[in-house]
Parts: sequence; C-alpha cells; structure tokens
Amino acid sequence: MINGAHVILYSQDAQADRAFIRDVLAFRGVDAGGGWLIFKLSPAESAVHPTEGAPPQHEFCLMCDALDAQLGELRARGVEITRPVSEQRWGRLTAVRPPSGAELPLYEPRHPVAHSL
Repeated sequence: MINGAHVILYSQDAQADRAFIRDVLAFRGVDAGGGWLIFKLSPAESAVHPTEGAPPQHEFCLMCDALDAQLGELRARGVEITRPVSEQRWGRLTAVRPPSGAELPLYEPRHPVAHSL
C-alpha cells in the first residue's frame, strides 16, 4: 500500500536551501545522516496537467490559506518575493527565492483542495 510521497528539490546549494526550509519556512524534519535533512510536508495533493505539446515536466508549489499574510511573514524573515501576485482562475500565485536562486511557487488556491479529505 502506498503511504506517502517523497518530493525531491534539486539545488545548486543544497545545504543553504535545506537551512532555508528548516529555519525560514519552519518545516520540521529529520536528519537522515550527515546533515541530510528530510522535511515533513504539510498535507499535499497531486494533479496531472496536459502538456499541450511541450515536453513533460514536474512542478512543486507551496500552498497557503492567506497569501498576503504569508508574504508579510516571509518578507519579515528576509525572503525575496520574485513575482508579483497574479490572479489566476484557480487562485493567487507568486513565488519566493530560496538561497540557491531557484524560484519556489507559492499560491492560495481558489479551487477545492484534496489535502483536506
């Protein structure tokens, strides 16, 4: 029986991004050995989107209930917000920048969420 999912983020500076996830985003986790942190995620959900002719890819987004409040907390912790909030049909979308420089999408859903089932 499948009992969970393991999400992998690839990073140019894994140690700094792990510290960001632990210290700034405040995700709890375990040390799997040698400082290799594995984080407990909030409830999650998965969707399958059509590629519409583009090569298949995967995306990891963080979700929150109140985007403006969450952005205020992240800004107070020195987090760079990389995109202005955009209103989408399915929710409000922005992104933040971990230390490695990649973007991490963050959104407030306006669609039914599966993770509360």
